[in-house]
Amino acid sequence: MTATTFRPEKAMILAAGIGKRMRPITATTPKPLIEVNGQALMDHGMDKLVQAGVKTCVVNVHYLADLVEVHARRRSDLDILISDERDELLETGGGIKKALPLLGDAPFFQLNADTSYWIEGVKPNLEHMIDAWDDTRMDALLLIAETVKAVGYGGRGDFELGKDGSLQRRQERGVTPFAYAGAAILHPRLFEGAPEGAFSMNRLFDKAIEDGRLFGVQMEGIWLHIGTPDAIGAAEYAVRESAA
Repeated sequence: MTATTFRPEKAMILAAGIGKRMRPITATTPKPLIEVNGQALMDHGMDKLVQAGVKTCVVNVHYLADLVEVHARRRSDLDILISDERDELLETGGGIKKALPLLGDAPFFQLNADTSYWIEGVKPNLEHMIDAWDDTRMDALLLIAETVKAVGYGGRGDFELGKDGSLQRRQERGVTPFAYAGAAILHPRLFEGAPEGAFSMNRLFDKAIEDGRLFGVQMEGIWLHIGTPDAIGAAEYAVRESAA
């Protein structure tokens, strides 16, 4: 399996979160359905998946689950499968592990419904990821954004990016120029030995780092981080400016 022959046909969008930082908006609207530039955040991600050739998209649901499920099933350009977490929120890692039977044995795209939003550069970022994927070396490939170019991001970064594309964690009190932009290609083998129940994907990312199998692709374009209500206006302004 090589970067020139493999293109994921399945994807998972994480859409089960409660969105506490987006209150009061999320009191009645689940974060994946918050509109930016007249379109729900989740649909921005789904549009990118369709453009990349994805055929099937798994969506997990928990908070205001009925609203998310009904909205997702309106898509006619994707085969939508629902992974139901109404009874128990499983966090990022547990949610993906529960959905693995729906995703199959091949690597798949994974998007965070609330943070996988960006202004593309010359070439779509999911295409950059497809080109970079190397099944022999990687268990996970993350899209990494430069924090200095990001809109709405105020953190200290997440990873150090090596010249070979390998990722290492930011030092505990340090600062790094790269943050995880909420898009990845994941191989199901990443979940071998994963715990039952709720757990964070960070646990598996750390294991992949130990094994030398976590890699990153630097984003082309501008990452729009929608973390708070104020970030919506900033993102919409950035999109207008980019189109001017």
